[in-house]
Amino acid sequence: MVPKVTALPAGLSESFLDRPFAVDGPETFNVLAVDLFRLHAEYNPVYRQYVEALGVDPLKVRKVEEISFLPITLFRSQRVLLAGLEPRITFTSSGTTGAITSEHHVPWPEVYERSFLTSFKANHGDPRDWRILALLPSYLERSGSSLVYMAEKLIAASGDPLSGTYLNKYDELARAVKRSETEGRKTLLLGVPFALLDLAEQHPMPLRHTTIMETGGMKGRRPEMVREELHRILCAAFGVKAIHSEYGMTELLSQAWSAGKGRYRCPPWMQVRLRDVNDPFASVPDGRTGGIDVIDLANIGSCPFISTQDLGRRHADGSFEVLGRFDNSDLRGCNLMVSI
Repeated sequence: MVPKVTALPAGLSESFLDRPFAVDGPETFNVLAVDLFRLHAEYNPVYRQYVEALGVDPLKVRKVEEISFLPITLFRSQRVLLAGLEPRITFTSSGTTGAITSEHHVPWPEVYERSFLTSFKANHGDPRDWRILALLPSYLERSGSSLVYMAEKLIAASGDPLSGTYLNKYDELARAVKRSETEGRKTLLLGVPFALLDLAEQHPMPLRHTTIMETGGMKGRRPEMVREELHRILCAAFGVKAIHSEYGMTELLSQAWSAGKGRYRCPPWMQVRLRDVNDPFASVPDGRTGGIDVIDLANIGSCPFISTQDLGRRHADGSFEVLGRFDNSDLRGCNLMVSI
C-alpha cells in the first residue's frame, strides 16, 4: 500500500521551477538533484515507499551517485506525483491493443515547454529559423502524446505558414518539402521511423536544405530494425549525410538530441547513467552496455529519477547511444529500435 504523505507546504514545489534552467555544471546539478531527491523522498508517496523499501535514509544522501531511480513501470500502475498537486495535463504512452499504458501527470506544462524550447534552441537554433514539418502518424491518431504536444508547440513557434503536422498525407508533405528545397528554406522534418520509410519509398528526393529527425518506434507498422540500417536507408533515399534523432519519453519532461550516428547529448539539467543489467544498484563504466537511468531535473512534479527499460552505452565525452530494450519489454513510446 502506498503510504499516506503530508501534502507539500504551500509554495515549496513552485520554488523549484526555475532552478533546472540555472544548472551550469556538476556542482549546481548535484545540489539541485539532492534537493529534489529529499523533496520526493518526503512528499511523493510512490517514491517515498520505494526509497523506504530500499532502506535508504534520505538525510544520508549527499551526492547524485547515491540517489535511487524509480522503475519506469510504476507509471503504469501508480499516480506518481507530489502529494497535494493536481495535474494540468496528463500525458499517456502509446501501447499495443490491451496493453497498460503509462500516465505522466504534469502540474506545470510551462516547465515542459521551457525545457524542450530551451534545449531545441541550444541544439538547433531558434524555431523561427525553421520550417517544421511533422510526420507523426499513430501519435496524432490518439490523445495525450507528449511528442505531439512538443511538435505542435515548435510548429507554432516557427511562425511559418507551411509548418504543420501531416499525419498520413505523404503527397502533400512531399510537395511542402519540394517547395522548401526550391525556396532554399531551412526545414526540419520530424518523423517516426515507419512513416519516414514510407515517405522514402513513395517520394525519394535529394535534400539540401532539409534536416531529417527521427523519433519514436515502429509502432507495429513495420518490423523493428537497427538504427544504423534505418539511417542508411533514409540517407540513400534523400541524399543526406546524417539523420538526426530525439530521445525522450512520456515519463520525462526533457529530451536528448543527436546530430547523427545515434550519439545523444543531454541539456545541462538532464543526465543519463548506466546500471548493470544484472544488478540494478551497480553502475556501469563508460564504454560498456547497461540499463539507462535518467535524471531529469525538470521533472519536478512527478519524479526526476527514472530507471528505464532501455539499453545504452555512455561515452567519455558525456554522449550516449540507445542500443535497444531489455528482453520481454513491450515496445512503446519514444523508445527507439531494438538492436541485434
